Amino acid sequence: MALIQFSSLRPFSTGRVPSPAGYLLAALLSVCAVGTLAPSAALAQSAPAVRGLPDFADLAEALSPSVVNIRTLEKSKAASSGGSSGMDEEMQEFFRRFFGDRVPMPNTPRPNRPQRPEGEEVPRGVGSGFILSADGLIMTNAHVVDGADEVIVTLTDKREFKAKIIGADKRTDVAVVKIEATGLPAVKIGDASKVRVGEWVMAIGSPFGLESTVTAGIVSAKQRDTGDYLSFIQTDVAINPGNSGGPLLNLRGEVIGINSQIYSRSGGFQGISFAIPIDEATRVSDQLRSNGRVTRGRIGVQIGNVTKEVAESIGLGKPQGALVNSVESGAPADKAGVEAGDIITKFDGKIIEKSSDLPRLVGNIKPGTKSTVTVFRRGASKDLAVTVAEIEPEKSRPTAAAKPAEPPKPTGPGQTVGLAVAELTDAQKKELKIKGGVRITAATEGAARAGLREGDVIVALANTEVNSTSEFEAALAKADKSKPINVLFRRGEMAQFTLIRPTR
Repeated sequence: MALIQFSSLRPFSTGRVPSPAGYLLAALLSVCAVGTLAPSAALAQSAPAVRGLPDFADLAEALSPSVVNIRTLEKSKAASSGGSSGMDEEMQEFFRRFFGDRVPMPNTPRPNRPQRPEGEEVPRGVGSGFILSADGLIMTNAHVVDGADEVIVTLTDKREFKAKIIGADKRTDVAVVKIEATGLPAVKIGDASKVRVGEWVMAIGSPFGLESTVTAGIVSAKQRDTGDYLSFIQTDVAINPGNSGGPLLNLRGEVIGINSQIYSRSGGFQGISFAIPIDEATRVSDQLRSNGRVTRGRIGVQIGNVTKEVAESIGLGKPQGALVNSVESGAPADKAGVEAGDIITKFDGKIIEKSSDLPRLVGNIKPGTKSTVTVFRRGASKDLAVTVAEIEPEKSRPTAAAKPAEPPKPTGPGQTVGLAVAELTDAQKKELKIKGGVRITAATEGAARAGLREGDVIVALANTEVNSTSEFEAALAKADKSKPINVLFRRGEMAQFTLIRPTR
């Protein structure tokens, strides 16, 4: 065996006829290979058989008639010209959806193209949808029909209908439209909660206006946070402009989501797409069909994330829940006794794993419902009764920029952590709507590195409530200064946690 040379294998790789010695060598190598691979072959025989790739042909044939093409029209304005952007309508819809006002839209009309008269209906965008009921109810994305003066639905048999918008909800990007028809093939609604990562899925839609286009892939992830009120199903199914509003289907032919968004740096599909879970979409569509709009609950808090370090420092254990940055005066949370600095760990008995869970849970509660909110405060949990109100449009609040100033050097016990504090006056307590705390008059070194600054109000230190300078000093004296010290403070109406780390 020592005489075997790798160079003798060269005739096999070059395509030349092997010599008799070459045949002998091949036989020897074959025997050696069989002996070497025997254990692996035995292992392969004991492993479960690999299933073949799915065949989507029957599904596509059966379900395509339930998917529609949606075109929208708008009336031209006096100062605009039809198609002046120089882009096809479906590309305009794509850029409006995924880039908003940031996308550069050419303003120069195409050469030799006449201006459209004011009031003439011009193409606005394209999308997809799917039939919910035999009498013509169709679900799609809100952004597909947003701003349209007319909606045209085309079926796979080429029949066209003018559709009426029953309702659209921009927060979840779900819309329902209606056409006057009967005997339509409705889709079967699936259960999005049973979707598994790695499961094969299929999409049908009209990318770039190409009707009844089928693409397929797998579920890449579940519960992706990309919006305030929804967590999405992430897939690698090819989704492009015009697919918006079309169904995401499982191998049983059930709709499990609405294809809504993509993640892209180039403007085209890059292997990541997102679908609205069908259970969330159905809940919204039911309200749109009943009332024409969606009502959501609110409790009146502004929230933030809980970091791992803060959770460990205050005794929460793992980073979960929603940190209450501020409580709206007179709101349900305020009436229930929720305070800025509380961490909401449960709502209506459901655990808040991350801050984005809270607005979804509260939003799904019918206004007027009495619920229980569980807060973690000063190392202990507390249940509070809250009556959910109806959500209102967000109001923008102007924020004043803070003036940078050179802080004085801290004195007294607080200087060990770079803090100087003073008592709050009754007027300041009333203005801030708090019962107690101490105002920072100087913050340097560790306190400054933690983000504290003059004017902030410390309401708790090392998990101990602070209502006066003496209580601040007592809490500081008990704190282990070799470890990070957690501080709950107010800056204006916002409550935040920070950690003052020991000087090394």
